[in-house]
Amino acid sequence: MKRREFLTTTMKTAAGLALTQVPASGANRPGRPNILFIMTDQQHAGMMSCTGNKWLKTPALDRLAAAGLRFERAYACNPVCVPSRFSLQTGLMPSAIGMRTNEDAKQSLVTDTMMQQSLGNLFQKAGYETVYGGKVHLPARMNNLKAIGYRNLTGNSRQELAQACAQFLKGPHTQPFLLFASFINPHDICYMAINAQRRANGQPPMDNVDSKTCEGVLENPRKSANVAAFVRDHCPPLPANHGIPDLEPECIPLRYAGARSFRAYVRANWDEEQWRLHRWAYCRLTEMVDAEIGTVLDALREAGLQDNTLVVFTSDHGDMDSAHKLEHKSVLYEESVHIPFIMSLPGVIPQGTVDRTHFVSNGLDLLPTLCDFAGIETPAGLPGRSLRPLAEGKAVQDWRDFVVSESQNGRMLRTDRFKYCLYDSGERREQLTDLQDDPGEMKNLAEVPACKTNLDQHRRRLRDWVQKIDDRIAATYLGGV
Repeated sequence: MKRREFLTTTMKTAAGLALTQVPASGANRPGRPNILFIMTDQQHAGMMSCTGNKWLKTPALDRLAAAGLRFERAYACNPVCVPSRFSLQTGLMPSAIGMRTNEDAKQSLVTDTMMQQSLGNLFQKAGYETVYGGKVHLPARMNNLKAIGYRNLTGNSRQELAQACAQFLKGPHTQPFLLFASFINPHDICYMAINAQRRANGQPPMDNVDSKTCEGVLENPRKSANVAAFVRDHCPPLPANHGIPDLEPECIPLRYAGARSFRAYVRANWDEEQWRLHRWAYCRLTEMVDAEIGTVLDALREAGLQDNTLVVFTSDHGDMDSAHKLEHKSVLYEESVHIPFIMSLPGVIPQGTVDRTHFVSNGLDLLPTLCDFAGIETPAGLPGRSLRPLAEGKAVQDWRDFVVSESQNGRMLRTDRFKYCLYDSGERREQLTDLQDDPGEMKNLAEVPACKTNLDQHRRRLRDWVQKIDDRIAATYLGGV
């Protein structure tokens, strides 16, 4: 499809999404909760000690999980920053604006309707004080926070953000608020691989705060008199799925690992010691952001707002964390696309519960969920659903039985037991995994004759989803299977 045709279709589709205006009098409606949304960057679902990960301590997130509900089957709409964050603000899949990767941020078409129906604008029109702090990283038109309904609290996404949020929470409030706190870490782990390749090429590490933070975390083990002993005694072991899977789709090494030279470099050259050190640093950076989140949660309690504030925590995507000899994100393996999702509201959401059954799409479901709790009518035509009945422990009979994620060169459909991925190019374009028997995604069953029925079922489900949401990108390569 030509780009002009795609943009025309997208504009017509967006225009069909109805925007429901909330009456101005709704601003005075009593009993609406404050909303504190906390997001980290590049934290996969297993990177909390409350999930049983013994290699790090996350007391703030553990406390939040103990006070509410943790969803174990939560997925990002796209395991890359800008596409995922677009979904969180709009409730739409990134393909709705032709977005595959971060690099599409400038040319992706965000329509007027999408802007008006963005999370911040919906809440601002409904009488909420809407405040955003930290990392933005949205499509070009949405990077202006005022245009999507927020007052900018601070552009810092580290400790300064935590302090700014604390100050805001302790200040006077004449109306309910939506505070969007977007932290950067553990994203700084990206620079371990980037700088490793730079050193191999005789270049110094990158000179920015993200790189310096990562280098600072690694300074002590690298200066250790015996690095090998440090790794042996302190670093997480390699995961069981560290190896490259049998019959891995060719698109993964060519278009994902090969998309950036440092990714291919570490996959080919890092030894066990470097991979384990990477896992250790990832833990420390996650602990760093957990402490910053703790500052915010402490301020919420000290301000006396804890009982009337819905707290939601998630991450924009995960990190491969050495699985399949990969770091960074973007690929459709579990470590990259499977993310944490926690909700807490005292007296409404039962404490200390874990939902291991229902699929959550954080990008599709966040906006309907927050609107539901705030008494704001959700715009019609969005593919997501409110998590409120699940969060309140109510029986929901017709919840989705699959979840879909998009990526730069493929699509993923996850059902109760199986996971199906389809890529746009290369040999072995399909990948079918039995996550019950093979949670590490080491065996590709797409070419196993006994799995043909399951393969066909997942093909049909993905095809139906692509048609339902008018995913014009995936439609171009679905026909080949």
